[in-house]
Amino acid sequence: MKDHLGRPLVAVTGIGMVTPLGWGAALSWARLLAGDSGIRRIGRFPLDHLKTTIAGTVDLPEEDDGGSTAFSSPQRVERMAAFAIAEAIAEARIGSEGDFPGALMLGMPPVEHEWPQRFALARAAHAGRYPDMVRAATGHRDLYETFLFGGIGERLAARFGTKGAPISTTTACATGATAIQTAVEAIQRGETLAAIAVGADGSVQPEALIRFSLLSALSTRNEDPARAARPFEKSRDGFVMAEGAAALVLEDYEAARARGARIIGLVAGCGERADSFHRTRSNPDGAAIIGAIRNAIADAGVAPVEVGYVNGHGTGTPENDKMEALGMRAVFGEAPPPISSIKSMIGHTLSAAGAIEAAASLLSIRDQVLPPTINHVEPDPSIMLDVVPNTARQVNGLRHVLSNSFGFGGQNVCLLLSAPPEA
Repeated sequence: MKDHLGRPLVAVTGIGMVTPLGWGAALSWARLLAGDSGIRRIGRFPLDHLKTTIAGTVDLPEEDDGGSTAFSSPQRVERMAAFAIAEAIAEARIGSEGDFPGALMLGMPPVEHEWPQRFALARAAHAGRYPDMVRAATGHRDLYETFLFGGIGERLAARFGTKGAPISTTTACATGATAIQTAVEAIQRGETLAAIAVGADGSVQPEALIRFSLLSALSTRNEDPARAARPFEKSRDGFVMAEGAAALVLEDYEAARARGARIIGLVAGCGERADSFHRTRSNPDGAAIIGAIRNAIADAGVAPVEVGYVNGHGTGTPENDKMEALGMRAVFGEAPPPISSIKSMIGHTLSAAGAIEAAASLLSIRDQVLPPTINHVEPDPSIMLDVVPNTARQVNGLRHVLSNSFGFGGQNVCLLLSAPPEA
């Protein structure tokens, strides 16, 4: 079977997930549908003088309750990505342990030395100047390998036995969706019959929190963490940083059917569009957002009216939600489909968001249910959309879901997820 452009259909046969709501796709999905919040007070580093003290953190199994400063962001990324990949492969029942018959596409955050490592180097150098710290780092191979951007992908590829060079990408908040798009296009070109696409982020650490805070991007509703993230709501005041990972096993549809795989759904279309308007803001004309949505729908060969639900980017910042609403109206007209944001429950998982939300979109199709946008108290009169407020909604006949990922710097990727042909 081919798509409308004569390309192989791309099937999803396995899903793995880690979110602030728990380890494992089934647990995270159940709690999302229940409207639970994974946002809480940060416990892994001091919060003195910080404007924002809440996040959607994920404690690793090796940690004590409340987290620890022992693990850096890349270490957290690697552990969560490995869990999600293992879960996805187990569900797909593909290959043997350590011998995955396809490629690895990893979406992850930019990596740099964090404060604990910098302080340790400064102490070793007996000085805080950068040249002294560089000299103190000489010979510390472990430090280099931990923070080497491509190192995580290499180690994951070795662990799971993927084929070819792993590809690591970062496109801001669209990163997880970019990883999926990269894998889809490799299968469509006939370069591989299978691929793992994973997005992961573990960036809840002091410097990242301060940087986003200086941009006035974060919610400061610290007194009530569970109600802090309010996408599309009138009183929204910013997003909540979070961590997590999701992995999809993607396969050529005919190859998956031939081996008897259970098809969860299809990645039917991918659309991207960028602008160079500002390092953090979207162009007020919305051209890139509108273009990415239209490109995904056109790539899938469906009409806008066939899209039954949108898993929104929905960060909860005043500008982003307004721009997403603009894009919805421009593409879908006066009768847009329902849109909800799971970031209201798990926060903004940054580089993982596109992958987690694509996974949730597929599960929406499988179970015929829309996850809610919680904390929706008062509608914003400038965002007149059906945001599935506060409670999950059972539906019938849902076959096509759009998943939006809009990143800083105008990096936008949208995915169109569809029910399998036999459904």
